[in-house]
Amino acid sequence: MKGLLGRKLGMTQVFSEDGELIPVTVVEATPNVVLQVKTTQTDGYEAVQLGFEDIKERRATKANIGHTKKAGTGPKRFVREVRDCELDLNVGDTVSVNIFEPGETVDVIGTSKGKGYQGTIVRNNAHQGPKTHGGSKNIRHIGSLATNGITSRQGRIMKGTVMAGQEGGYRTTNPNLTVIKVDPEKNYLLIKGCVPGPKKGLVMVRTAKTSKGNKAPVTLVDYTVNEEVSE
Repeated sequence: MKGLLGRKLGMTQVFSEDGELIPVTVVEATPNVVLQVKTTQTDGYEAVQLGFEDIKERRATKANIGHTKKAGTGPKRFVREVRDCELDLNVGDTVSVNIFEPGETVDVIGTSKGKGYQGTIVRNNAHQGPKTHGGSKNIRHIGSLATNGITSRQGRIMKGTVMAGQEGGYRTTNPNLTVIKVDPEKNYLLIKGCVPGPKKGLVMVRTAKTSKGNKAPVTLVDYTVNEEVSE
């Protein structure tokens, strides 16, 4: 498995040479620094710890400053681990977007947008109540909770019962997305579809865990025009 930290910049669309419109999300991923390499002998599991985005030392803790100094870099805003990394990395190395290739299937992990307090219809995809003439007025309410159809448990709300409450703002993963373009010079990825989180939100792009295989790379339309100036 391999992974990379970056920021979601937003969505746009590109066109293939076949005329297909492809909705993509732009993920900016400047080179990540390897802060630590964990092994089974020392830590009980294998992982590579990545640091992303520099911050000022006066805004960092002494622990963060001391930890990043071992890698020969400054304190980082985000530190995440990639388990069972297939890349041969050492402390102080950098990881850039070129670890991925067009057509590769990836998972994107982020924090979903917070939506505040929501009812069961929005939060849990519950059905609405009847709207017939003279029928129930319980249209968007939650309905019965404590019966569950079990006589011995009447009056008790079972653990895990869907209810209204806080929606969004939690870690979520969009699996099996396809990398459309990799630009090592400008440090960005184009990933087909949407990824979790708001604009400028932190995301992790990693190898897909349940992938059924990579896709064929797509050739995009190049709009660069070289104009020759005639004298």
